[in-house]
Amino acid sequence: MYGSLDISTSALVAQRTRLNVISANIANREVLVNAQGQYAPYQRRIALLASGDPASGRAEGVHVADIVTDDTLLFRYEPDSRFANADGYVGYPNVDPVKEMVNAMEASRSYEANIAAIEATKSMINAALEVIA
Repeated sequence: MYGSLDISTSALVAQRTRLNVISANIANREVLVNAQGQYAPYQRRIALLASGDPASGRAEGVHVADIVTDDTLLFRYEPDSRFANADGYVGYPNVDPVKEMVNAMEASRSYEANIAAIEATKSMINAALEVIA
């Protein structure tokens, strides 16, 4: 039974990380400059999940295998911008707020499902303890 708690806990951690990445994407979707004020559009990040738990060496569970960046830019015609290229276009981060919100809802639902699995496991453990005691 404790294995199921470990599996669900690994999923909670993975989905929380995924939601943090999505939140950062939404927050930075209009960011064009770095901390030094130089033109460096934010790069969308994507959390890649993989099965297994490398910390315990078990095949069950899930973990964040990597967080990759998408350096694709969306170009807008803004000839008066100081960041415009020779053709008058400015490259913005490739962050689609609708897509990010759908991903956030999916991560949130997965998180909630794993909370429900933990609650069910706790209930089973309590029932077993009542029988034994």
